[in-house]
Amino acid sequence: MDIFRAETEDIGKRIDVYLSDMLEEVSRSSLQKLIEKGEILINGNTVGKNYKLRDKDEITVNIPEPESIDIKPENIPLDILYEDNDLIVINKPQDMVVHPAPGHYSGTLVNALMYHCGDNLSGINGVLRPGIVHRIDKDTSGVLVAAKSEAAHRGLTSQLSEHSMKRIYNAIVYNSFKEDNGTVDKMIGRNPNDRKKMAVVRQGGRNAVTHYHVLQRLGKFALLELRLETGRTHQIRVHMASIGHPLLGDTVYGPAKQPYNLKGQVLHAKVLGFIHPVTGGYMEFETELPDYFKALIIKLGGSL
Repeated sequence: MDIFRAETEDIGKRIDVYLSDMLEEVSRSSLQKLIEKGEILINGNTVGKNYKLRDKDEITVNIPEPESIDIKPENIPLDILYEDNDLIVINKPQDMVVHPAPGHYSGTLVNALMYHCGDNLSGINGVLRPGIVHRIDKDTSGVLVAAKSEAAHRGLTSQLSEHSMKRIYNAIVYNSFKEDNGTVDKMIGRNPNDRKKMAVVRQGGRNAVTHYHVLQRLGKFALLELRLETGRTHQIRVHMASIGHPLLGDTVYGPAKQPYNLKGQVLHAKVLGFIHPVTGGYMEFETELPDYFKALIIKLGGSL
């Protein structure tokens, strides 16, 4: 089960259009069928597919799990930063998929969490995504929190919806900057020419804000610290590409050539801060850059 809350920019959107942006792996026709079957609720009530969102609407989506899929626990080592009865904080390595999906039913963070936590993972997001509150891309490394209890899951999801989580990333991008600081405030939505990609759009997207600070100028590249004010799919990658600074190694939103023998975009989720949804105390976690990232900084003439 997925839970979303409509924001100001979502007011007036048809429910199926809104959810096709939020659930990238589900087609709009499939969503319309789920609406007809009563599997999608607004504030606890069934609606028609033409329903238009109102401010603060709570959208609950129940996508029945395919009967043939059996997600199994796997003894995959985890870099655990913190754990209690309600949540677990992980430093995810590059090249690990967060949750199972077509083509990736094993070797994911979920498989590892199922082995480590047993049955102690929130079931809100179903058997394919137990405990998963937020995601980072396969090729992005860094800190991520998963929920073990449903109370924690709802509390963390609420903080994500309200944009109150502290999320700071490091990235290496193409091209140098004249300024030291800046903000990208551009709506993000589905790329109209390629539904698998996101893009900056003028209409129909969702508000997205990224703040950046130049840490080091590395010749034709730059090392950045980025703070997310919102958390849209591929937000940093899309925003930086939109201002002429695509991420090094990002062949989806940047140059097609993969330099320096990289595995993907050079992006690391360095800091995550949030209010513990059960105890009420503030928690903050900071992770070191992975070795490949450090080596690349040195190779480009920078310093650690």
